Amino acid sequence: MRVSLNWLKEYVDFDLTPSELAELLTMAGLEVEGIEEVSPDLKGVVVAQIASISPHPKANRLSLCRVRVGEEVYPIVCGARNMKEGDKVALALVGAELPQGVRIKRTKIRGEFSEGMMCSEAELGLSSSSEGIMILPPEALVGVPLTDFLTGRDHILEVSLTPNRGDCLSMIGMAREVAALTGGRFHTPTPQLREIEERVDDLVRVSVPDADLCPRYAARLITGVKIGPSSFWLRTRLERAGVRSINNVVDVTNYVMLEYGQPLHAFDFDRLEGTEVVVQRAGEGDTFVTLDGVERLLDRDTLMICDAVTPVAIAGIMGGLNSEIRDDTSRVLLESAYFSPEGTRRTSKALGLQTESSYRFERGVDFEGVLPASLRASALIAELAAGEVVQGVIDCYPAPIPRPEIRLRLAKVSALLGVRLEGREVKEILRRLLMEIKVGKGEEWVICPPTYRGDISREIDLIEEIGRIKGYDLIPVQIPKVWILPFKKRKEEELEERVKKVLIGLGFYEVITYSFISPQSLQALRLSSNDRRLRPLTLLNPLTEEQSVMRTTLLPGLLETAKYNLSHKNRDMKMFELREVYYPTDGGKLPEERRSLAGLVMGAFAGGGWNISPKEVDFYDVKGCVERLLFDLGIPSPAFSFGEDISYLHPHKAGVIELDGEWVGVLGELHPEVANAYGLPSGVYIFEFDLPLLLDQYLKERKFIPIPRFPSVARDVSVMVDEGVSAEEIAEIIRGVGSKFMERVEVFDCYHGDPIPPGQKGLAFRIRYRSPERTLTDEEVNGFHREVLEKLRGVPGLMIR
Repeated sequence: MRVSLNWLKEYVDFDLTPSELAELLTMAGLEVEGIEEVSPDLKGVVVAQIASISPHPKANRLSLCRVRVGEEVYPIVCGARNMKEGDKVALALVGAELPQGVRIKRTKIRGEFSEGMMCSEAELGLSSSSEGIMILPPEALVGVPLTDFLTGRDHILEVSLTPNRGDCLSMIGMAREVAALTGGRFHTPTPQLREIEERVDDLVRVSVPDADLCPRYAARLITGVKIGPSSFWLRTRLERAGVRSINNVVDVTNYVMLEYGQPLHAFDFDRLEGTEVVVQRAGEGDTFVTLDGVERLLDRDTLMICDAVTPVAIAGIMGGLNSEIRDDTSRVLLESAYFSPEGTRRTSKALGLQTESSYRFERGVDFEGVLPASLRASALIAELAAGEVVQGVIDCYPAPIPRPEIRLRLAKVSALLGVRLEGREVKEILRRLLMEIKVGKGEEWVICPPTYRGDISREIDLIEEIGRIKGYDLIPVQIPKVWILPFKKRKEEELEERVKKVLIGLGFYEVITYSFISPQSLQALRLSSNDRRLRPLTLLNPLTEEQSVMRTTLLPGLLETAKYNLSHKNRDMKMFELREVYYPTDGGKLPEERRSLAGLVMGAFAGGGWNISPKEVDFYDVKGCVERLLFDLGIPSPAFSFGEDISYLHPHKAGVIELDGEWVGVLGELHPEVANAYGLPSGVYIFEFDLPLLLDQYLKERKFIPIPRFPSVARDVSVMVDEGVSAEEIAEIIRGVGSKFMERVEVFDCYHGDPIPPGQKGLAFRIRYRSPERTLTDEEVNGFHREVLEKLRGVPGLMIR
């Protein structure tokens, strides 16, 4: 909203500088985004009068004018055609410099001297465009500097309004606000209207079948109108408000809209079919050509203004070409109405058409301001367009809109604002806001807000207004009392925090990806048809096909992130994500949400240096990361087994992670087909955990184990087994001996080839024995080891080498 201070001062008395007013309004919730000074530098430009006009002897399109300024007469060569002898004009004398930087000189044009220039509004910086030179009103005094005549010094405030403050989308609305904030005297125009004897009821009929979308509709008729350019003062005010001047009648409707906040529309009455105005819904699929020349498709919810035969305007938004004001218009039907904010907003959005009118109707105009705005506009049209106002006004208002009555408690005001206010101070603020105060009980009142404040309907709204007018900056700052309660993290939170800390310590970066993914990203994982991860929850209103289902695994997000980084020349990656995955449930309930952990490693696992080469990641690097993670979580003895049936992992480089015989996760190299589907190279390794399954095994409290005081004793054993037997199976058999002194079992060799027969392999294990109380003797260790060898000899298909 562009607010002219000169215009504002016509409605409210205040003595503040533009900066002070801007600060006051901003602190009251009406943010002033900028202040523009309007002060055209027009030195050397004076009011002059054309004494004579004659044709230029050598140019058909030029005229020779003799222009008088006091006793001096100046010859001026001019190309405009809109002036006549006796007109008063703005004359730039020799030496004047115009706002665009043009300096006026004595020049010779086609053989004739020109000692100045008669200026247009655009050349003087008073308008963005103009046709012909500027014609001043007859009362302008010849010889007076143009700046003194225009009183053009002004300031424009750019005010940003919140959607609930539609009442401030007008000069009178802003004036009410300034009066409430400053206590200045507020006054509104008092139009004087002379009506002819003919009655409007005899000439026009109005019916409103769809009163739910138009609760109130008023119409006046003005006859004998002469269409022409608007007066300079009117054009100037519209221009400074950012509205283009069209003609005197249309400009009046725009002016009153800016003044009162009530949009109006003027119809050429003689172009309407019949004498009836009908406010009704459009038919489904109807079309209508608006003033901008665009044919628009309408639906059943579009409210139309119609004559007896055809639509002539889209209610509250834009008129039609078939009823616009033209140069030959002589009778004007003036519309002033209250259209439903919801209906106007719906139609505006559906048509993709927002205008100054719709902008106001969407936010709600004053339903009691319909008639005052109509009266003001009728008086101005009669004054500026020589019209005669037909007696009376048609006011269709079948169901008056009730005003709310709101209970206000003084104790509640003080409690919410945090400052003690006296009853008289509260009532004074309410009176400045033009609220009607009805007496209640004790320190309670019943308040009726003005009809233009549709945003006030509850007690809290009134309290907000009281605080706003009193001044938020005057309310003392108090530190609130806070009860400090002991906080204890849940076990799930501690587990997740620990997981993140360990992985970050291993060089991983945490990533966050979208919960919405593409169905194709799941199919690319080669999941079996009965895998529930292939049945994701589908969104009802997805933004795109690429984000149309909720993820059932974290892998698509990680793989897409890896692809993005690879495209930016970053091939060495360690990343993880710890977020929810979603599984549909039977019966249409909310999806099952499970916390999941997934990680991805590719490229160099360890960086190189001047004396070492980078090490490319392999299966055992990832397995080591997983083992370290579980160790730091206090989860003992994870078991790893082959995972050749995991569809998205390489059949020979995949593993299943088990705890106490229960599957908790997987790890391995990405299957070549999956890598290819995501545009990734080979050598991409991933791990994935179902996090809730780790929760029962997670040890929050860790016990300190001192460094062993006594040395360990190692014994090795080498066996030959079938190719399909894993080293972990043999290690479990060794641990199954159950010796309390057996500290660790580890594989240190796996051998194929001579003298091992085909289809078999050699495995070598190192077993460490230790006592926490003493040094074990060789005889004791040999006895423990014989138990191991006897256990191994009993394993079918196993041979001790």
